[in-house]
Amino acid sequence: MIAPGAGVRVYLACGVTDMRKGITGLAAQAQEVLKQKPASGAVFCYRGRRGDRLKLLFWDGQGFCLYYKVLEKGRFPWPSSADGTALRLTTGQLSMLWEGIDWRRPAWTAPPARVV
Repeated sequence: MIAPGAGVRVYLACGVTDMRKGITGLAAQAQEVLKQKPASGAVFCYRGRRGDRLKLLFWDGQGFCLYYKVLEKGRFPWPSSADGTALRLTTGQLSMLWEGIDWRRPAWTAPPARVV
């Protein structure tokens, strides 16, 4: 993954997100639900109902970047909407999340497959 810099703010949208949304829909959700400016340079993280899909929305100064990852098996660790609308993560926690590791209890949710 092309990672954002160390000082970038990362917001995780608690609960589930409709993964049919594209850049425009996710940017609107960042502004209306998370109360953040989508073009602020922050990274916004969204997960679908099934839990195996993750979208990251990021403004790089010229336009929006949308990263999309689908796990072969396992689920991305995610807080429920009861935990609030958004959580703030560090870039290290974002890296762990992208790899499928629960940043709250660092351990592999599903170890990577070995290629023989």
